[in-house]
Amino acid sequence: MVYTVTLNPAIDYVVHTDEMKLGEVNRSTKETMYFGGKGINVSIVLKELGIKSKALGFVAGFIGDAIEKGMEAMGIETDFVRLKSGNSRINVKINAREETELNGLGPEIDECELDALFAKLAHLTDGDILILAGSIPGSLPSDIYGRILQRLSGKKIRIVVDATKDLLRNVLEYKPFLIKPNHHELGEMFGVTITSHEEIKQYAGKLQKLGAGNVLVSMAGDGALLLDENGKIHICGACKGTVKNSVGAGDSLVAGFVAGLIEGDYDYALKLGTAAGGATAFSDGLAVREKIHELLRQL
Repeated sequence: MVYTVTLNPAIDYVVHTDEMKLGEVNRSTKETMYFGGKGINVSIVLKELGIKSKALGFVAGFIGDAIEKGMEAMGIETDFVRLKSGNSRINVKINAREETELNGLGPEIDECELDALFAKLAHLTDGDILILAGSIPGSLPSDIYGRILQRLSGKKIRIVVDATKDLLRNVLEYKPFLIKPNHHELGEMFGVTITSHEEIKQYAGKLQKLGAGNVLVSMAGDGALLLDENGKIHICGACKGTVKNSVGAGDSLVAGFVAGLIEGDYDYALKLGTAAGGATAFSDGLAVREKIHELLRQL
């Protein structure tokens, strides 16, 4: 079974406008709403690829109700911890000449509610896949992902972590199966600017020495690179298309990679992940199955 964890889920309210003028009334030309949060995005794209998953995390208030009911209506199983107070986030994404995002803070989570999540994770068994993705509410400790990996360290669970900076650093000692920084995030971890495949290989190798099993690095318009657990490099170029949306492209890459790995080897997983990431980038919302397989044929 595949499980995704979204600690700070949201409704993404996407507004399209011809031009954004600060200090003035702006009118939208198009509006859409999506259930958001990186782990939730992964679950949605996995569903498109025929892979069942269960979405875990925290929800609160009427916004949390909408997220939970909406995902279940999409056919995605959920097992969220319901918080006693507060509201899940609404994130506003403004698409004008450039993309602008205004993301909410998220609700407060206390120790008892965190223990309730740990109790759910304790039911995972050998052979399961756990995907930890995205930011965390300010009320949770910065080593929360590391604490989750530590609690599951005695089980044969493949854990995927898509996070940045300290959230990612804090999991390496627990040897996650896969981590997925993009090339900018990889450079930030080592205080460098990465501009080539050779530099990606070099710094991905450093993360591997620190404990990561597989390192998957997305490179936007330059495709993706995987340094696998056996030290082999896999490179996949980007798909061709017109970029409409960057929100969720990295999450789609993770979903496609995991689905591809369930069905095949690392080469196929990288191609399916790249196609899924491209399918989201070239769409107004998250990737759909038909678009993913159309782009997969390009590769």
